[in-house]
Amino acid sequence: MTPSDDSSPVPRSGSDPSAGRWSNLERPPLSASALRRALVTDGGLWTSAELVSSTGSTNSDLAARAAELPEGAVLVAEEQTAGRGRLDRTWTAPARSGLFFSVLLKPGEHQVPTERWHWLTLLAGVATATAVSRTAGVDTALKWPNDLLVAVEGEERKAGGILAERAGDSVVIGIGLNVTLSAAELPVPLAGSLTLAKAAVTDRDPLLRAVLRSLADWYGRWCAAGGDPGASGLQETYAAGCSTLGRTVRAELPGGRTLSGEAVAVDGEGRLVVRTGDGAEEAVGAGDVVHLRNG
Repeated sequence: MTPSDDSSPVPRSGSDPSAGRWSNLERPPLSASALRRALVTDGGLWTSAELVSSTGSTNSDLAARAAELPEGAVLVAEEQTAGRGRLDRTWTAPARSGLFFSVLLKPGEHQVPTERWHWLTLLAGVATATAVSRTAGVDTALKWPNDLLVAVEGEERKAGGILAERAGDSVVIGIGLNVTLSAAELPVPLAGSLTLAKAAVTDRDPLLRAVLRSLADWYGRWCAAGGDPGASGLQETYAAGCSTLGRTVRAELPGGRTLSGEAVAVDGEGRLVVRTGDGAEEAVGAGDVVHLRNG
């Protein structure tokens, strides 16, 4: 998982969790027992909540255990050393500077057809953006397909990202969110964090709880609708919060082809529809999309 595919933070001195649980009081640790009490309830989606001080990738860890774990397993890491994003990008971030976690879902158990499982990336984006906006008190937007944007000094910055991966009959969704990273800890100007966006709340505990509760809510609606993005309201809600729509974009497609035009819609397959200068429309299902300055 990654907070941002092309603007990820790099590790800084003092981020080694072996330095001590309370070595950085400005970035207090999460509590595994508190998370379990809040999230693991009878009849709820989340069946377990595990917290580790450091790991390579929470997505890889959960994927390796997907067959033996029930749906609803949550794995949270205070630090990732080999976090992964889309297009095989990697990054690491200072310990306890953000939220780095993965969840295990099994939509087939809810009779959701496999051809609709790719909507889980967009679903997680909607759930995360909604929860962060309400809890942290910041405006959020989504960049297709998987980046969470916040405003920093009037500019859009990438502060979060999502990576959904198939693991047999399961889907592992990794979510990363930059919370307290400072400007000095960001490698490129286009990165951001909740602190830089002047969020009212940067306590990771309520933020994590809010995101997981929002994810459970949206997943429940989606499953109840058989994974139909229209009937569940997912497609409409994603489009309403997607800042890519209405923008001039450049899509760098597999095979080295480039497509430029206006992003006009997200279709029923979750693809970005781009209208080129000659009026033709093409749906983009994979690739890297860059927002270009309009005008």
